[in-house]
Amino acid sequence: MKVIMTCGGTGGHIYPAIAIADKIKEKQKDAEILFIGTKHGMENRLVPAAGYEIKGIDASGIDRHNPIKNIKTVNNFIKGGIEAGNIIRKFRPDVVIGTGGYVTGTVVQHGKLYGAKCYIHEQNAFPGVANKILEPICEKVFISFPEAAKFFKNESKVVLVGNPIRQAFIDSEKSNDYILICGGSLGAEMINNAALDLMNKVDDKIIFVTGRRYYEQIKKNNIPDNVTLLDYENNMPERMGKAKLVISRAGAITLSEIMASGKPAIFIPSPNVTANHQYHNAMSVVEAGAALIVEEKELEKNIGVLSEKVQKLLADEEILKSMAENAKKVAKLDAADIIYQNIYG
Repeated sequence: MKVIMTCGGTGGHIYPAIAIADKIKEKQKDAEILFIGTKHGMENRLVPAAGYEIKGIDASGIDRHNPIKNIKTVNNFIKGGIEAGNIIRKFRPDVVIGTGGYVTGTVVQHGKLYGAKCYIHEQNAFPGVANKILEPICEKVFISFPEAAKFFKNESKVVLVGNPIRQAFIDSEKSNDYILICGGSLGAEMINNAALDLMNKVDDKIIFVTGRRYYEQIKKNNIPDNVTLLDYENNMPERMGKAKLVISRAGAITLSEIMASGKPAIFIPSPNVTANHQYHNAMSVVEAGAALIVEEKELEKNIGVLSEKVQKLLADEEILKSMAENAKKVAKLDAADIIYQNIYG
């Protein structure tokens, strides 16, 4: 069995692809798996680290603010299509699985032209345009949130699976040692500003992952002794497993990792994403009683809003316990298994 996994751009697209690939290798030891990503994205670091070969093609997204830059996007689409076609003809896959990123559309389309069975996985509650376009040529459309189903036309193709996550988040040792604050690998300015306010209002231990872009800037502040500053966290499964409360963005994979870890959360969705999909992601678990939400527009009016919500939660252990239990109920821990069964029966 030969499989092409295609993903790129962010960990939110890459980690699910790795989790699916791991499941296929677990079930079929002799499976040959090749990743196709962009030439310069973080997939070129994460995929080889997970033990898989990756090949890169040219790909870039549409720039809605500067249409002139879309000339490069069109050129990359044409060039990337040729590159994808060459890789696919040489590798001769039986299956192509796309988990998102600019590269996915090109690779899935060429996989279909070659005759491979094609599948896509949508991580967010509000699907991207590319996956809606790819639906007609795919055998199945795997979704992570029930809200996403209404955006696809053929309901017989849609399968609710959740987000495939790394087993380490499920297996990590669990405790309630500190508040964990993180805004992604690069960081998030509004979350960092709210964290600076919070650290001066609570005595609980705080692990504050600033993001590499903001680390030196944050260090210049008067950091209390109960706060540990990190620019980046390499072992997030272990770090998250020991948190009593997680404060973060609401990217689909981060959200799923928090729920799989069984942790209560406060989500601060990024407003700078397509169709405000992080807000929709967050609301899906807020409505299940597993998290709270603070929007950036609230923080712009009053940076102390986050601190108020955290202090209220810390004062009521029963609420924290209830949120943690609801997180475990919301978590879908068998997503990769369901995907495998739908592909290989």
